[in-house]
Amino acid sequence: MPARATAEWKGDIPHGSGTFTAGDTISGGFTYKSRFEDGPGSNPEQLIGAAHASCFSMALSSILAEAGTPPESVHTDAAVTLRLVDGTPTITKIDLVTVGKVPGIDEAQFVEHAEAAKAGCPVSRALASVPEITLKASLA
Repeated sequence: MPARATAEWKGDIPHGSGTFTAGDTISGGFTYKSRFEDGPGSNPEQLIGAAHASCFSMALSSILAEAGTPPESVHTDAAVTLRLVDGTPTITKIDLVTVGKVPGIDEAQFVEHAEAAKAGCPVSRALASVPEITLKASLA
């Protein structure tokens, strides 16, 4: 079943505004300032970060459970960097920071499983054109 989202932009870029919805409970607004000037509101890069952090956390939890060490929790933060490249706004980097509460596993095993999740989660694969995706993984 396809995941669905909608967005609408009204007006010109510097003065207009947009709205988006995803699923039943996610909605927000975005403007030029919220995207390019750190103004109030949301932006597409935050949504990409939320999607990546969510997908990665689920993938890592699945890998851990399959290895016989189901997690109590996996918390992931994602920071998505948007920069101008040759005059075009481009996502140049995504930093993932994940902390797991996983009984019965050591830090090296956790990092190994986290790297596998980073490589294999569907959103990571969809974002393969991003030049740099970093991962810092640790146990709580």
